Amino acid sequence: MKRQQWKGWGPGEQAEQHYLVEPRALAGGGDLRHVSEFLRACGWRDKSKAGGPLAMESPDRMVRIAYDPFVLPGGWTIHGAASGHQDEWWAALGRQTPVEIVAGLTDALTRPRSAHAPNVWAPLQEQNWRNQPDAGHVTATSPDGSAWMQYHQGPDGEAMWWSGAKDKQGNGWTAHFTPSTPMHLVQAFSTALASPEPVMRPLGRVPQSAQIRTTSVSVLPSELSAWQQARITAARAATWARNAARSSRPRTTARPYANTGGARTHR
Repeated sequence: MKRQQWKGWGPGEQAEQHYLVEPRALAGGGDLRHVSEFLRACGWRDKSKAGGPLAMESPDRMVRIAYDPFVLPGGWTIHGAASGHQDEWWAALGRQTPVEIVAGLTDALTRPRSAHAPNVWAPLQEQNWRNQPDAGHVTATSPDGSAWMQYHQGPDGEAMWWSGAKDKQGNGWTAHFTPSTPMHLVQAFSTALASPEPVMRPLGRVPQSAQIRTTSVSVLPSELSAWQQARITAARAATWARNAARSSRPRTTARPYANTGGARTHR
């Protein structure tokens, strides 16, 4: 285990021990606020009941996100309602899915969709994941073999995506996406899954696994708070910019028409 000390501490604060954990897929669940506070800063409604599971709803009420540890198998459920050409969709992620990977998907729900065609495999290939094509499905596996992303085509031709991570002791998580899940969201998930960046966990929250590598770091509470606040501030700024852009667009109005029997024309 490596040890590292952060510089630039101010007086009167006591450093706390944390660990940088890699690979991130085996880091354990983490702090739910990494997901929920970002969504709240983006204007999502907190529908949670006191003492109950986490429940968030998008501003347009088309997407709901929940985390429920009180049921089996428990974990995250993300549900998108049908809209226009988009069918209803679901994603389910196990309770030990790291919040940083969950946020890869949930953060993408708050941003405009890219004009580029999504490619779920591209982030994995960039990190040297191995592709293993087989009859009816293709699986990409992380270099250390602990995480995977699988595409499976069923007999009816529908595409199913399945992912997860597991150590040699059998500890881990899985994630499932319905065939109708928007591909840009699956790509956002695979990007977060494949990221080589370690994630931080406090003392006592590091999983016991021979397959993880840890670096001990001493962190001031003010530093940790500043990092968390930076993520929230960025979410608020992006949301404000999008709302300002929408409100500045000129509104279209109906042209006056000659008589009540005439056809209405719009600009």
